[in-house]
Amino acid sequence: MNDEWQNEVDPDEEIIYISKSELKRDAIMHYELGQKLVNLSPANLEKIPMDAQLHEAVHLAVKIRNKHGAFSRQLNYVGKLLRFRDLEPINIAIAKIENQHLIANQYFHNLERLRDDIIAKGDDAINQLLVDHPSMERSKLRQLARQAKKEAEQNKPPKSARQIFQYLKENIPAEG
Repeated sequence: MNDEWQNEVDPDEEIIYISKSELKRDAIMHYELGQKLVNLSPANLEKIPMDAQLHEAVHLAVKIRNKHGAFSRQLNYVGKLLRFRDLEPINIAIAKIENQHLIANQYFHNLERLRDDIIAKGDDAINQLLVDHPSMERSKLRQLARQAKKEAEQNKPPKSARQIFQYLKENIPAEG
């Protein structure tokens, strides 16, 4: 019996020991990834590459979100399933989704900056904008800028500033 067992173990094979701390860090990482999956919107969740078992577990966790004990157990289960999956495609898909939000925010901040420049600098900012976007109407931008300045001076609601923003949004495409 003893000789058979020794034949199964290769003496040249390297034994890798994993500490308890590393196992805990991995478990926490998988749990947090499961939380990210559960917190995604249904449309974004469909963009994540998951097998049927993981997909079902995540959707069940979304359904039982309000039942604290059951939700926590389900999240632990999702984390356990993630331990045996290739996480790279899942992490890449989540990063793309998170990056889309950053790009959208950056786009809107850019439009707000352009609007503020048009109101503050007038024709100079409008001329610079028309160099980059010649299809826009100079007269409409000038009129809205004048109205926005007048509204600001009279402490009225910024209706024209909102119209400038809307006009910019309609005529300047978002990248990505």
